[in-house]
Amino acid sequence: MKKLLGVVLMATMLLSIMPMVLATSVGTGVGVDVQTEDFEPMVWMCDSRIVFDDQTEPGRYTPGPEVITPSSYTIYGKPLDERINNYAFEGEQIVWDVLVFDKNGIEKIEDVFATIGDSQGAGNDIEVNCILDEVVNDQTEIPEECNARILEEELDSFTDNVAAFYTCILTVETPLSMYGEYWITVEATDLDGLSGTMDENEYWFLNPVVALSVDGDLTFEDVRPGTQSYSDTILVGNDADDGSGVMLDMFISGTDFYDSSSSGAKCPTSNQLELKNFRYFATNGAYSTSGDDEVGNRGPGPVDDRDRDAEGYVNIGYGIGFHDPYSFYDGYEILQDQQVGPYYTANLLAPGAEMAVTFRLALPEPCNGDFDTGSIYFWGEAV
Repeated sequence: MKKLLGVVLMATMLLSIMPMVLATSVGTGVGVDVQTEDFEPMVWMCDSRIVFDDQTEPGRYTPGPEVITPSSYTIYGKPLDERINNYAFEGEQIVWDVLVFDKNGIEKIEDVFATIGDSQGAGNDIEVNCILDEVVNDQTEIPEECNARILEEELDSFTDNVAAFYTCILTVETPLSMYGEYWITVEATDLDGLSGTMDENEYWFLNPVVALSVDGDLTFEDVRPGTQSYSDTILVGNDADDGSGVMLDMFISGTDFYDSSSSGAKCPTSNQLELKNFRYFATNGAYSTSGDDEVGNRGPGPVDDRDRDAEGYVNIGYGIGFHDPYSFYDGYEILQDQQVGPYYTANLLAPGAEMAVTFRLALPEPCNGDFDTGSIYFWGEAV
């Protein structure tokens, strides 16, 4: 009995140190951390990119006004179709329609603006804020011209509130704040400071200096009445800023001439040497006035129409200012040849280029006096 009691007691001791296993469920928590991508805004230029003329000095080619009427404003202006190089003057405007996209939501976009500066891409000076036209929803048709895509994925629709259309209108300011060469583009920034620009950066020369150079003097010495005399050849050049690309449309006008001294001048019936006694011959590259088109609209009244004689010399129309007293277009060009659209390409000068002009004076008989008061003007209009 003592041995049996000892065995039972040992068994009891073993049971007391066994763990208890209950019929129940067990679990533990796992932390969740979702980090949404900070999406960099994307900007695409869409369909329309127009340059408008200013309202004070319209050029030769002036089509009807282009009217752009988005949701909240209207633009009235004349497209500057004659501008073929990247230069612009005070008051002229560059207009872009752009599509801005942000997967984080369009309300995350802080600002959309046009910039100008010394380098391509983001980070240049903000020049003008763009106008919000329309927030895109899943029913909005995205123009194919936007070429909206992410890498190889082409986007023709968006979910609600992730994209919007904007119009950006950059007006060229005065030379005091805008002069020289600039990169210009449209940029969008979001509330996280991320930015994106449209791919189409543009390089413009703003408010270039426009100038003419005249090399030579118009002097006729000891001209015998009743004879014709020729001047030395004068070089008339485009002296605009280097690198500006400014093309000049060239014109000529003049006045009658008078004797500034009291010498009893008479040529042939009054103390006045009329402008009609002067003609000129001009060359520019392959063209000369010997092939002049003779288009001669010089206004009403006793004004001679444009004509060239058998020697290729052209008469000069009256004018003391540009379009004063008559319109200079189609009548006052130095060279009328190779017309394309409204322009005579032979009459255009690139920066640094020159025309050679020789004058001929047919002095009347009788004639007396030294006619030193009067002017022949050269004019250049940036196109």
